[in-house]
Amino acid sequence: MTAGRAHSRSDLLRLGFADIDRAVDGLAELGEVGVRLLAYLGRTADPDAAVAGLVRLAESVDDRDALLESVADDEGTAMRLLRVLGASTALADHLANHPEHWRELTDPTLGSTRPAAYWLRDRLLRAVGADPDAVAPVATLADGEAVNALRVEYRRLLLRLAARDLAHDLGVDDAAAELSDLAAGTLEAALAVARQRVGPESADVRLAVIAMGKCGARELNYVSDVDVIFVHEPATEGADDAAVGRTAVRLASHLIQVCSDHTAEGTIWQVDAALRPEGKAGALSRTMTGHRGYYERWAEPWEFQALLKARPVAGDLELGREFTAMVEPMVWSVADRPGFVEAARAMRKRVVDHIPANVVERELKLGPGGLRDVEFAIQLLQLVHGRADEQIRLPTTLSALARLIDGGYVGRPDGEALHDAYAFLRKLEHRIQLHRLRRTHIVPDDEAALRRLGRSLGFTKQPDVNLVRTWEHHRREVSRLHQKLFYRPLLTAVAQISGDEARLSSEAARARMSALGYDDPAGALRHLEALTSGMSRTASIQRTLLPAMLQWFAEGADPDAGLFGFRRISEALGSTPWYLSTLRDEGEVSERLAHLLATSRYCTDLLEREPQGVRLLGGDLQPLESAVLVDEMLATAQRQETLEKSVRSVRAVRRRELLRIAAGDVLGLTDVADVGRALTRLTDATLEATLAVTEDAVRRQRGLDRTPTRLAIIAMGRYGGFELAYGSDADVLFVHDPVPGADAHAAASYAKAVFEELRRSLASPGPDPALVVDADLRPEGKQGPLVRTLDSYAAYYAKWSHVWEAQALLRADAVVGDRGLRDRFTELIDPLRYPAGGLSEDDVIEVRRIKARVDTERLPRGADPALHLKLGRGGLADVEWTVQLLQLRHGAEVTGLRTAETLAALDAATEAGLLEQADADQLTTAWRTVSRVRNAVVLARGRAGDQLPSDPRERRAVAGIVGYPLDHSDEFINDYLRVTRRARAVVDRVFWE
Repeated sequence: MTAGRAHSRSDLLRLGFADIDRAVDGLAELGEVGVRLLAYLGRTADPDAAVAGLVRLAESVDDRDALLESVADDEGTAMRLLRVLGASTALADHLANHPEHWRELTDPTLGSTRPAAYWLRDRLLRAVGADPDAVAPVATLADGEAVNALRVEYRRLLLRLAARDLAHDLGVDDAAAELSDLAAGTLEAALAVARQRVGPESADVRLAVIAMGKCGARELNYVSDVDVIFVHEPATEGADDAAVGRTAVRLASHLIQVCSDHTAEGTIWQVDAALRPEGKAGALSRTMTGHRGYYERWAEPWEFQALLKARPVAGDLELGREFTAMVEPMVWSVADRPGFVEAARAMRKRVVDHIPANVVERELKLGPGGLRDVEFAIQLLQLVHGRADEQIRLPTTLSALARLIDGGYVGRPDGEALHDAYAFLRKLEHRIQLHRLRRTHIVPDDEAALRRLGRSLGFTKQPDVNLVRTWEHHRREVSRLHQKLFYRPLLTAVAQISGDEARLSSEAARARMSALGYDDPAGALRHLEALTSGMSRTASIQRTLLPAMLQWFAEGADPDAGLFGFRRISEALGSTPWYLSTLRDEGEVSERLAHLLATSRYCTDLLEREPQGVRLLGGDLQPLESAVLVDEMLATAQRQETLEKSVRSVRAVRRRELLRIAAGDVLGLTDVADVGRALTRLTDATLEATLAVTEDAVRRQRGLDRTPTRLAIIAMGRYGGFELAYGSDADVLFVHDPVPGADAHAAASYAKAVFEELRRSLASPGPDPALVVDADLRPEGKQGPLVRTLDSYAAYYAKWSHVWEAQALLRADAVVGDRGLRDRFTELIDPLRYPAGGLSEDDVIEVRRIKARVDTERLPRGADPALHLKLGRGGLADVEWTVQLLQLRHGAEVTGLRTAETLAALDAATEAGLLEQADADQLTTAWRTVSRVRNAVVLARGRAGDQLPSDPRERRAVAGIVGYPLDHSDEFINDYLRVTRRARAVVDRVFWE
């Protein structure tokens, strides 16, 4: 050998050789040709194996010079041959045993033309001496010769395919399709050998071979069991059915043996007929009638899932097409079966659970994030939605995925990620199997094998590391998307709807909506047509969503309103990219939205004002803390140019949070006491942020460098008690305290200007719900000044304070504004609301007199005292006045009573022995029940009201929000009356004595 730069050790290492000494020896045996091939060898999966294979082939071939000259002079031949030798030791062995086959790789058309299925069939049939043009070809070679000839021809054609795949970057779909066509031709040739073995009796049988699984879908691996089902019929009328059946079984058995047996030329692959009716225990072949009877009566859902990929590939193709036409309607109706989706998910879980623990992380096919996750997710989507959409009824995984993307069933980003992952995993699977032509799906863990695989897939730098990194990335993506698609709640909902209903045809939709309880099926149908008409992607996704959503709307109190609200929101969001994909993909969003729209006019109104709020429904809907809201409100408000825009941005955040709270309430996720606290914290944040931006604006308007007075807002009433309802005003007191040296008149004018502007801006009409800030509880009521100094409050309370004002101050909570001023105000009022020594008897009588007057004069004319939520018997006023009387009488000595919250005061009174536990429980139950119902009235009607609605639909909605079935509104009323009646008995004893 002439040593040269091309043969330096560093060059060989750089090109990817691992065993340098052996490589040098091998290249020396090839002479100058070896030097000329170095660049090509560096592009193979395993340069060492490629050199060794070429040396071995050169030793076996009849014309060594012709071989070496061809690979040296023709780059196409060199790349095809060397890449095969570097990637597959099994095909290198084949070439060593059949060296003449190297000339197959000189064909210049290999890189540009995929052989047709009929051409492959022709080659394989001729190999066994059968006539490809015969109706039922029969092999003519001697049996053993035919079996070996079939194996040799199969390997020859496989060699051509592998060369095209490795050297010309054949797409994974193209390679799988050609492998499937090659398998179909092999089955046909094996059947020809089987006919020869059976003899003349074979002519009595029409036998069709139905490919299943990957072969049926034309996505076969290099080495895989070929799953089949056999179906037969007599070739002539009047034939003995039993004899025909026996002959069909003999033909099928021989076909399996021809493909599966080991001979001197090895084996091809296993033919697996276990997917037939009754599995391995069932007859190997059945007639059409036998198959039909089994599938109609006994087949499990998974068997129809398998039939999704059925395709006639050999034998009597006409009979095979009759078989697939027979089972197709059964396949596309299997999702109608109860529990189908759950059964499919359980089957996938069982597969994963049975993978040995030591290989589960390297299982490319069955493991988490593997090929089966992609295939099962796509098949489940097809079977559920394919009942109504024939466009997605394709057997090939990637083709079906493309149709699912086009139809809007899978989002484009998700679909593209799934496509890329599946294509990579299939290509990796092909390269693993091609090495030794063995059926395996385990990714090796040794460095040399990973390096070879990485190089075969185009990774030139650190091929083993980059291969594993890419594989892990795609596996994570598949796991994520499998969970998202396979466990999509919408699938379960749609599967519960029959295929006819899922199609949403006009007649079926009208009948279904009438049956579901829509009052105006014709109007609902117009909404439906507006949402689903046309060929746009939006319309496609709506057609996916609406069968399930129609059902969910019907589970609400007003299905018609639900559908109409959904149409308005959908039209408002238009082509917003996230909207429909969120409803289709993300958890329970679509079901939650449907429930809100058909149950709550309040939520519907908020959503129509701000459709972007649909995003919230995918979260946990727990109310946010006040500090978080203040930070967000101020951050958005301070970016605005005017006070009006600043307050509008604050109100927009409030609107969104009202939706969050209301949605959690309607969906039963938030306790009634927590709803009151959440609404209170939201009001705190709204006032805090609005006060800050309003002060800034007034200071700028007046040219002030600093604030002339400290400002604070005192929450009163239900606001002060952390018990706000959706329809509540924010009752407040305004207080200010001039800074030292400030002019008293200027300070008062400033404070008044700030608070007046705050009230005006929050109550002004706009797209966001108004917040009415009510200061009527201030000293002297509406006749008194809007804002007072702390000293003015002190002087008033010292001279004029009445018991009713002390009672009102029980719920005062200084929450917004200057911290020091708030603390001093609290110190001022504590002696008033918790008087030392309690109330005098005259004051107790006065409290009762005022309560009696309120009960008599404020109950609306014609209102039912038993059903009025605030002033009715056992209602909110009864409970709260009872608690407040206890606070006034005992707050000075019982620390726990010094709270603005009703329920906390009840607990403290019980602990102090002022209330029997049973009485406290009755009052607590009544307060919680009535508060919950009061909120539910607003949520259902969309406006405030203290009377239980008389409209049956609104009453059903209220009952549903509170937690009763829609048809149990009478039970709801009876329970309400019982709770308030018992509370009123406690009020009679404790308050009125």
